[in-house]
Amino acid sequence: MARETDRDGRAPARRGFLGALGLAAVAGPAAAIEAEGGTGGLPPQKESEAEKRKPRYRETDHVRAFYRTNRY
Repeated sequence: MARETDRDGRAPARRGFLGALGLAAVAGPAAAIEAEGGTGGLPPQKESEAEKRKPRYRETDHVRAFYRTNRY
């Protein structure tokens, strides 16, 4: 694909600008989340000792159906 150029033979500057704008759109929120401690503005969740020790896995009907369907 041929590169489009202006009348004086240079590539349009708007392409570089739009590329930088896209990069800034991705990097900006990522930097803001990292600056707040990586929680995305939410307060850190603290678990009690009882919550840390309680079982988290429960084999419910939909989990059993998943295992049955996928032959685990």
